[in-house]
Amino acid sequence: MVRFFPQPILSFVIALVWVLLVNDVSAGAVAFGITLGWAIPKLTSRYWPSPPRIRRPVVIIEYMSIVLVDIAVSNVRVAYWVLFRRGGSLKSRFISVPLDLTTAEAIAALAGTITMTPGTVSADLSADGRSLLVHCLETTDPDATVARIKERYERRLKEIFE
Repeated sequence: MVRFFPQPILSFVIALVWVLLVNDVSAGAVAFGITLGWAIPKLTSRYWPSPPRIRRPVVIIEYMSIVLVDIAVSNVRVAYWVLFRRGGSLKSRFISVPLDLTTAEAIAALAGTITMTPGTVSADLSADGRSLLVHCLETTDPDATVARIKERYERRLKEIFE
């Protein structure tokens, strides 16, 4: 089955998206969606890297919960800063977060998480992959911000991927 559908979840998503895009649930639209869902992953499978090894999948639920809470809290904080503070009073700066993560998937997940959280943006990854440059809209203590990123996100990603 894996040989016929090398990426079964992707195949399902492609078929579903096709049916939603054409806005038609006829047999022809579904059949063409299934054909696309089979053909695209099959034709591109040689370009896909091997899937990442996930060591502790249960930690993913904990990680996602923390990220969702942080996104909600950060939205409120950023809205407050935008509505009630002047731009000159914000203490925005770039900080460098040294990384203990070594896998590309874990580093990408960390950078994506930082960027998804309002008020922070991942700006650059060092050439050696050992530090991440992050822009913070408001931080009075860069060391505390780095410690928070490492404790809340990096530690859990390390448990998941490494």
